[in-house]
Amino acid sequence: MTTYLLAGGGTAGHVNPMLAVADGLRERHPDDEVLILGTAEGLESRLVPARGYELLIVPKVPFPRRPDADAIRFPSRFSRAVKMVRGYLRDRGVDVVLGVGGYAAAPAYIAAKRERIPAVVHEANARPGLANVLGARSAAAVGVAFAGTPLKRSDVVGMPLRTEIVELDRDATRAEAAQHFGLDPDRPVLLAFGGSLGARRINETLAGSWRDIVDAGWQVLHATGEKNDTPTSPDASYVAVPYLDRMDLAFALADLVVARAGASTVSEISALSIPAIYIPYPVGNGEQRLNAASAVDRGAARLIDDAEFTPERVRSEIVSLLADDDALARMRAAAEVEGTRHGTENVIAHLDRALQKERP
Repeated sequence: MTTYLLAGGGTAGHVNPMLAVADGLRERHPDDEVLILGTAEGLESRLVPARGYELLIVPKVPFPRRPDADAIRFPSRFSRAVKMVRGYLRDRGVDVVLGVGGYAAAPAYIAAKRERIPAVVHEANARPGLANVLGARSAAAVGVAFAGTPLKRSDVVGMPLRTEIVELDRDATRAEAAQHFGLDPDRPVLLAFGGSLGARRINETLAGSWRDIVDAGWQVLHATGEKNDTPTSPDASYVAVPYLDRMDLAFALADLVVARAGASTVSEISALSIPAIYIPYPVGNGEQRLNAASAVDRGAARLIDDAEFTPERVRSEIVSLLADDDALARMRAAAEVEGTRHGTENVIAHLDRALQKERP
């Protein structure tokens, strides 16, 4: 029996790939033990137990960004976190560690190194976080979701994805999806969303341009976000919902997607070979633009800056694309090369290789 410790969390972008790997390990060898290391504050505190895994808690110790009292306390607090993880590794007989980034990953990497346990890194974003930059220095293997991610000795392995996305047969599911959302399965659909909370820019632009899209012969499925107003449409070809509780069905219908460029979003859209228009979130360190870069360079997607995504831009660029079947076909073909549904298997292969090195 092998005991795995998967470390990371904080956001869905860390937790969901980690859980996809956990599910893959459990399905492959049900007798193996899969433990997950996270913080009490992160999303993992809710999602991990709900999925049936044991969550081991480590204190959240943010890396200091300025010379203040937290910076002074950081070395001792981080040292205590590492010591706690070392105890988990010994007590539970952990054989290999996978880190996906987030507050729990950094002490896990240090603890694994000190306990002489192999560690594997998976980085979901094209711009790596500090924890994974640290972990990659001594990791047995490093996997990244996107080509060009600046981590040493990394392989492009793709993103571990949800089972319902990996197993989705878009053609076979289209009729069911159309019925679910009240749309016509025989007419093309533009799917627009900005994550669970929505995206104000996407919502405002669609409010001023959805009729142009419908007039071009398309239908629109628009997720506005749970905290935003969801308009009532006078036209059956425009369906607005606050939240997509069946993302698989939404993707089954989508002939073109307009969305933010979070790592999981880009990975899922590319894996399903759907053409996309990405509107990167303009706040942060620019990782969303980088996440989309590979798909854009290959021709599977286009990118429009947030400030430039206006109703006028929809009418001048996107509506013309909707009428260009050849251009959409080229984007679909490029997406087939860009995406992969085998991220989970690829990460597990890294774990297997790390264990083989440890057990000659």
